[in-house]
Amino acid sequence: MANPTLIDLEPPVEKVFLVAVDTGAEDGWSAQDSLAELANLATTAGADVVGAEWQNRRHVDPNWYIGKGKAEELAAAKRETGFDVLIADDELSPAQQRALEELLRVKVIDRSRLILDIFALHAQTHEGRLQVELAQLEYQLPRLTKLWTHLSRTGGGIGTRGPGESQLETDRRIVRTRIAKMKERVESVRQQRATAARGRDRRLWPTVGIVGYTNAGKSTLLNTLVGSDVARAEDKLFATLDPTSRQVKLGDGQTAIVTDTVGFIHKLPHQLVDAFRATLEEVNRADVLLEVVDASDPHVEEHRATVQTVLDELGAGDKPRILVFNKADLIDLVAARGDAPAPAIAGAVYVSARTGFGIDTLRAEMAAVLGSLWVDVDVALPYAAGELLARVRERGTVEVEYRERDVHLRGRVAPALAGELEAASARWSLAVDETGNGTEIAASR
Repeated sequence: MANPTLIDLEPPVEKVFLVAVDTGAEDGWSAQDSLAELANLATTAGADVVGAEWQNRRHVDPNWYIGKGKAEELAAAKRETGFDVLIADDELSPAQQRALEELLRVKVIDRSRLILDIFALHAQTHEGRLQVELAQLEYQLPRLTKLWTHLSRTGGGIGTRGPGESQLETDRRIVRTRIAKMKERVESVRQQRATAARGRDRRLWPTVGIVGYTNAGKSTLLNTLVGSDVARAEDKLFATLDPTSRQVKLGDGQTAIVTDTVGFIHKLPHQLVDAFRATLEEVNRADVLLEVVDASDPHVEEHRATVQTVLDELGAGDKPRILVFNKADLIDLVAARGDAPAPAIAGAVYVSARTGFGIDTLRAEMAAVLGSLWVDVDVALPYAAGELLARVRERGTVEVEYRERDVHLRGRVAPALAGELEAASARWSLAVDETGNGTEIAASR
C-alpha cells in the first residue's frame, strides 16, 4: 500500500513587495520611514517582505501610481524575488490597481486594504467584527468593477452586451443594502455604549481614555495600572481593537474608569475612523486623555501629529491631556530597574509599563488633573436626598453641616455631580419658598 500523501492545509506565506511615492508633502515622513512601517504591517498580516522600492515625484501618477517606467521595473523585481503580492503605501484608485495587476499579473493591494485585513484578523468580539465588516464594505464598493472582469468578452458582439453591467449594478445594490444594515447594527452598538456611559455618569466616576499610536504600549499600561492582565497586550500593530474599561485606584480613595482604545496609525483609512466611531466615542466621553507615546521611537513627533489629527476629527482634540512617555526602560537604566521615583514635568510623565517605573507618579498626576476639573459648590439639600448625599460624600471633597431643616454642603465635586446638586438645591429652595421659609434658606446659602 502506497504511503498516503499529506495535504498541508496551512495557506502558503505570501511574498510581498512594497512600493511608495515620495512627494515631499508630509513633514517628518520620508518614503523610507513610511515603507518601514508598511513592512511591519505586512509582517503583522503574516506576509514575507522580499523587497521595496520608492520613487520621488511631485505627485502620484493617476494611471500607475508610480511612473510607467518604474512600474515596468517592478516586472524585473518580480522575476528576481518571486513576489506574488504588491502593496502600495497609499490608497490606490481602482484604475491604478487594475493597471498594475494587468502589468505584473500579481495581486495588488494598498495600505488601506492591508490595515483593513489586519483589523479583520484581530477582531475578536461581535462588535469588532461588525465595525471591520462595515469598513471593508465601504472600501470595496467603489472597487467592485474589477470583481466582474470575468464577465467581459474579448470578441464583443451578440451575446456579450448587457449582463456584465447588469450584474455589476445588482452587486452594488447588494453591497449598499449590506452597508445600510451594518450601519444600523453599529448604531445599535453606539447606543448600547451610550447607555453604559450614562450608567457610569450616574455613579459619577471620572473617566480616562488611553490614546496613542499603535504599539505604543497602551494595553500594557492599562494592565499595570489595574494590577492584572485585563487587556490583550502583544508586541504587534493593532493588537487591541475592542476597548477595555477597568476601575483604577488613584490614591486618597479616588477611583477612575480607564479605557484602552484602538491605536492610531499614519494614513489610517477613513473607512476605519467612520466604522469605529462607536468605539472611539469612548474618547469623547473621557474627562481626561492619557496620550501614550513610545519614548524610544525616533518618530515621536510624527506619531503625536497623527494622533492629534484623528482626535481633531473625532472632536476630542482639545480635551485635557497627560502625555505619557512609555517604554522609558529602553532609554534609561534607572527606568529599566524600576526602583526609583519618576518626576512629572509640565504635564508629561516618563513611565515603563513593563518595570513599573513612574506608575505611582502617573497615578498622582491623573488624580491632580481630574481634581482640577472639579468645581466649587455651596448648596443646601433636604435630608430626603439621602442617595445624592451619599454619592457626594463618596465622590467629592466637601464639608457637610447638618442643620435643622437641611444639609449644607460646601466643597469641590465633579462637574456632572455639581449639576445634579445645583438642580436638587434649586428644587429644595422652591419647595421651601412655597412654605414661606424661603428668606431664611436663601440667606443661609
